[in-house]
This record gives sequence, structure tokens and C-alpha cells, in this order.
Amino acid sequence: MTPPFPKRLGGLALTALLATGCEPPPVVPTADVRQKNALTRIEGQLVVQGRVRGNAIVLLYDTERPPPPQGTGRPVSFTVVPREQLFGPSDVTSTGPFTAPYAFSQVAPGSYFVRGFIDVDTCVMPGATSSCRAPDFIPWYTITGEPNLGDVGGAALDTSRDGAPVPRVLNLTPRSDGTLPVATGVNVSFSADQATVPLERPVFSVDGTGNFSGQAGALFTLRPRTVEVRTDKEKTGEEDSRLLSTQGAPVFFVRLVDDNNDGQPDGDKKLEIWPRVLVRKLTDVKNPDNPSQELADENDLDRNGLLDKTGVEHAPLVGDKDGQPDRVILLTSLDVPPEVRDRLMQKNANGTWNFQPVPSPTLLLTLQPQAVDARDPAHPVPLKAVPSGRYAITLVQFTGQTWRVPNELSASVAPSIDLLPSDTQSFTINVP
Repeated sequence: MTPPFPKRLGGLALTALLATGCEPPPVVPTADVRQKNALTRIEGQLVVQGRVRGNAIVLLYDTERPPPPQGTGRPVSFTVVPREQLFGPSDVTSTGPFTAPYAFSQVAPGSYFVRGFIDVDTCVMPGATSSCRAPDFIPWYTITGEPNLGDVGGAALDTSRDGAPVPRVLNLTPRSDGTLPVATGVNVSFSADQATVPLERPVFSVDGTGNFSGQAGALFTLRPRTVEVRTDKEKTGEEDSRLLSTQGAPVFFVRLVDDNNDGQPDGDKKLEIWPRVLVRKLTDVKNPDNPSQELADENDLDRNGLLDKTGVEHAPLVGDKDGQPDRVILLTSLDVPPEVRDRLMQKNANGTWNFQPVPSPTLLLTLQPQAVDARDPAHPVPLKAVPSGRYAITLVQFTGQTWRVPNELSASVAPSIDLLPSDTQSFTINVP
């Protein structure tokens, strides 16, 4: 994370150079290949409208790795613009617009887009109570790194040919002399009237022991949870445990899927629903000095969302191994209790489908006795057998919010990062 470069420092540097009264020294290439890389920056203004206050979280994504729900990508960089800088001393009832600069430096060649959200501070809003929610974005943990109910989403947008807003794509391609263009004027818009996050993240626990033979289907019940992220006073030396964040809700919210926007639910034989589920194999690598290593996916030990160049490979159902590390996932299906499905199937008075979220007390996860290598998500390769090991469950909501078990609240991980563990967040599916 790099804060916006202070203009006064740039001015001082220029003044110092002019004051020397001589030509600048020649610059020669370095032997360090990292310093030879052409890098650039992206900068613009944040523009916020609405009765909302909080820190602005600005996220930079590679277009080849979009975030949920379109993909599983993680930000390549982020920056935080504090509430005081963005909103100043304005009256909390003012709707703005409010503006503040932001910037990403040291950006490598590539294709990017910019998104973000206002991490809302309801404690400064009129009528705030003791149950108000302070900004709780903490980028170091997956459990605190996403927006919650009431936060406001934003993005850098362009206008398509039909007038609809579309994400602005920034293609930073080297010029003929090897230099990179600077992306300026990349403004990020936030509107509390149009982009307020309607739901909490889909936090859950799982009934059962997690054992799965891999030879026959298995059914697991997912239950909604509210979990507290707290510091461990025994580890931090604090007098009391500090509440960092509260995540989750007492119910799930489910919705019919209409990815092609044709007004008809997706699914041929069985209607598809949000949230979607992903069950992926975890690494078997252990690091006593870094217990959180056990949360990494197999063949993604640095947890950057990309497969490692080398790693574990499993036998395909047909043919031979191809010498590349696998991204192993289990085939699954997700369902809801019959009474919830009946509500989903109720159409509007005019006969159109209703795509509004419906509360559900549980989600029913079915594991199929089949694993695939999803290195190419569009062309998954069936594997000869379900690989043995531990598997994590991830729910992805239509809002892009996710929750994964196990996570940093796992009993074997939380103490090493000074957090109190939660007994519901250690669950793994275990294939012998």
C-alpha cells in the first residue's frame, strides 16, 4: 500500500536539483534485474455521493484475475484514503459530492481495473447507538478483508456503446522506448443511493465430522453464524480482548441465478442459486514457524491466487499427466430446504421471475465422488480419483462477498496471529 505522493516533496526535490547549478549525473542500467523493470503509476480522484462516512478502500485488480463473483482473483495492490481526508469537517447530513486523490505507484505492465468500497463508520452518523459499526477493514486477514452490510461499493467506469456503465480497463503497455504511460484521471465513483452493500458476508459453520470417503456422495449442512474477530489478550499483553470486527448474520440469503440477464433462472434440470460454493484442496505442506501456511490452497503456497510454477499433480481420468500443478476442486451442489425453494419459485403478479434474496436457515451441500483439475476453469479435467487430504469450503454471494472455512479463526492458526480462535471455523473436509 502506498499513500498519495506529497506534492510538496516533489517540489522540494525539483528545487534542490535546480539549486545545484549543474547537469544531472548520467544514469546507467543497473545489474539488478528488478530495478530494470519499467514501472508506472495509476492516479485519480475518489468521488463520493450520499450520506455515508468512512475510510475509502481502493483496490487494483488484474483483468485476467477478476474478483468474485466473476472470478477468484485477489487485489494486486490496495490503498486506503482516511475518512478525514475524503470527507473533511463536513456536516454528516451532507450528501456531497466529496473528493480526494488516490494513487498506486510501482505498477508493472499489464491490464488493470480499479474497484473499491467505503468502509462505513455508522458511529459518526446521526442516531448512532452503542451497536454502531466502526470501520473494520483489516487487509491482513481474509476474515476482515471484504465489505459488509451498509458499506458502499465503487469502481472506475467507462460508458459502453449503449450508454451503460462498464468497468474502465487500463492497458499499460510499454512504448517503443520501453517506458510505460502514466494512467491519470482514473476517477473512482461511489454512490450510497446505488451501490450500498445489501447483505452481510455469508459466514457459516458446518455440521458433522468432515469425513468424506471420496467413493460416494456425502451431504453436509451449512449453518449461518455471527463470529467475532477478537485479539487474544494473553498474546498481545492487553488488559482486555479487543473486538476488531463482527462478521455474519443469523440467516443466509439465497437468490436465483440469472447470469445472462434474460429474466429466466439459470439451470437446465435444477435451478441454480446464489450463494455458490467451491470446495478446493488445501496444501499438505506444514510450516511450524508459520501455522497459517495450512490455510493455503494446494499449489498456491504464497496465497496470491495464482498456481505455483511447480507443485503437486494428480492422475487424470483419461490420458497421462501433463507436468503442470493442479487446482483440485470437488464437484458439488448446493440446495435449500423445501420451504425456501418454494419461496424462490414464486413468481411476481405479472408472471415474471422474482430475483430478490430470500432468507434461509440452512444450506445443504452435497459432495459428489468426483474431483477435477480446474486449472482452466472453462475446461476442467476429471481426475482418476479424489485426492486424499484436506479441503476448504468457500461460499460466494452474488454481491461478490465470500466466506471460507477453515480461516484465520481456526484453533491451530489464530493463536499464532494473536487472535482468539472460534470453534466453528476450523472445519475441513477430510479425504483419507
